[in-house]
Amino acid sequence: MSGDPTQSTDRNSRNAALVLGMSLPADTVLYLVLPIYASQFGISLAEAGMLLAANRLIRIAGYSTVARLYAKHGDRAACTIAAVIASICALGYSFFSGFWALVIVRLLWGLSYAALNLSTQALATADLAGASRRTGQSRALIALGPMLALPLSAFFAEQFSPRPFFLVLALIALCSIPLALKLPAGQGHVRPQGRRFKLPGSLDIWSFVEGLVLDGLFIVGLSFLGQSIAPTGAVLIAGLLLALRYLAEILLSPVGGQVAEKYGPEHMLIMLSLMTAIALVGFGAGWLWVCAAAVVILRALQLPLIAPIVAHRYPGPQRVHALAARSIWRDIGAGVGPILAGFLLPVTPSLVLYGAAAACLAMAALACRSDRR
Repeated sequence: MSGDPTQSTDRNSRNAALVLGMSLPADTVLYLVLPIYASQFGISLAEAGMLLAANRLIRIAGYSTVARLYAKHGDRAACTIAAVIASICALGYSFFSGFWALVIVRLLWGLSYAALNLSTQALATADLAGASRRTGQSRALIALGPMLALPLSAFFAEQFSPRPFFLVLALIALCSIPLALKLPAGQGHVRPQGRRFKLPGSLDIWSFVEGLVLDGLFIVGLSFLGQSIAPTGAVLIAGLLLALRYLAEILLSPVGGQVAEKYGPEHMLIMLSLMTAIALVGFGAGWLWVCAAAVVILRALQLPLIAPIVAHRYPGPQRVHALAARSIWRDIGAGVGPILAGFLLPVTPSLVLYGAAAACLAMAALACRSDRR
């Protein structure tokens, strides 16, 4: 491949982000509809929480294997296979019922997402110059698919049923394959990892807490609490709010990446996490929709920051393994979060639950100031 190396890096990052953005909507729509329409999938609310966690939990065990396969086969093979599996998973959400049938689909998607996520982060940070800018642009492209799918799926679910819409999402995932075939072939050039087991640093702990609170407790709670407040329109309101999260990524992630280039991603991460903690307290106190909107916007602004932080702390070939490690800690939190939500939301006062979550997020963010490992 010829041409300016910067343009080539930008193009590869853009194509990988589009593949993930077209493969992701089925997963994000499932987070919206499964807690509300659990009975239509033949499961309970507690089982819905476990299913929403299953794809995260398999990534905890599978990221090292995915990283080795990525290192051996490279971006093109990893993303092409993952896009095919993403389409199969969307078909499964449409046709399968019962916990055990759906959990197999969730496990397959978890490994596919691991490959897509690793590729997008690795390609965005392949050159440290402009890494924050590319990461912000990548997050914006990834968000486009879910942003469009969420309100459409919410409307379709209220008017008809949530399940047939997944057929459309399966077709969209298949359409990403030509873009995956344009990605670099060959090895991913990842240095073999040395010591595998390490005590978590404060950045690892922040990733865990962020996953538990924002990808677990908050997302499930948005549908559950919203249904108790507005039973007839909860799925549509929740869908619009989750779409707002992705719209914020599209509009604000590139800006956040540019600002992070100037002021530093770590300072922004701490500030945005503290603001998110305040919004979570309001969410638990009953200002549901306003504070939920604030949380989804702030979360969108945080997403582009972690990859450039890791890239600066772990330069060179260590970068991909370090990115995978942060993703593992986030997945541990995001895997535990929906399970906790499924069991605690019906029996715990929301202010207590989200107040405690906010305190954990604030403390984890403040601890990141001194972490340079």
